[in-house]
Amino acid sequence: MTHINHPGQQKNRALLTGCHGFTGRYVAAELEGAGYEVVGLAHDGEPPREGVLRANLLDRAAVRRAVGEARPDVVVHLAAISFVAHGDVDEIYRVNILGTRNLLEALAECGHKPRSVVLASSANIYGNAKVEPITEDAPPAPANDYAVSKLAMEYMARLWMDRLPITLVRPFNYTGVGQSENFLIPKIVAHFKRGEKTIELGNTDVARDFSDVRDVARAYAAIVAKAPAGETINICSGVAHSLHDVLDMMAAIAGYRIEVRFNPAFARSHEVQRLVGSNARLRALSGFVPSIPLRETLAWMHAA
Repeated sequence: MTHINHPGQQKNRALLTGCHGFTGRYVAAELEGAGYEVVGLAHDGEPPREGVLRANLLDRAAVRRAVGEARPDVVVHLAAISFVAHGDVDEIYRVNILGTRNLLEALAECGHKPRSVVLASSANIYGNAKVEPITEDAPPAPANDYAVSKLAMEYMARLWMDRLPITLVRPFNYTGVGQSENFLIPKIVAHFKRGEKTIELGNTDVARDFSDVRDVARAYAAIVAKAPAGETINICSGVAHSLHDVLDMMAAIAGYRIEVRFNPAFARSHEVQRLVGSNARLRALSGFVPSIPLRETLAWMHAA
């Protein structure tokens, strides 16, 4: 993050919530590369850092103060409870819906209207969609509390679209260096990096549309640049890979095969079996399409 400029300076300012998270670090780098002064917004329990404002999204007054200090020209809102299996369901709903509402209220009332407000939703809202690839017009069918919270956030955000230039984005699965081993692909890569002979997994038949976090960050920057207000946009590769595919790729990268043992504790109820998106709207509205193949992402993670 850069330092916060004085009001007289002309550099455009980007407010980035969730700036210290896995995705936030990559998005910050892309926005800085595009010429923005990036002002982070982090949870008030985190240690102070230069260029980072602190506020609990559930504290309306604190969020209002932080937004008033930042006076952002563009906003990327990543902060959320994003782990589907997060244990505190109440917190998922509070942070993902009320936290976002507090941010939108503060932006609408701060006296400096941003030209672009990008809100991160999730492709999880589609659930077990019956179409492939999934377009933004597919009917939502959320299959877990996280997905329900993100869909509710989208509906809530629409109440603010007459006051703010909001774009909703629905990222499909993505991964990369720095993602927690709570997530499946980092867990698999870490097992291979350690040379372990066995791994316990749930259902390996599930297929996902995996993107590289670097591509996802570039997509956010491209959407910020174009500012397609009122739109909902998938961020995805358009290619499906099963966990069998991932294991095969990692075996080729690491030079050995790992024994997979089924652990029912890792098999989610209401598991979304297949999730593959269309990035046609992303390409049309932002001019960007993710291009890093999954095998290249896995090799990058394995070498890190």
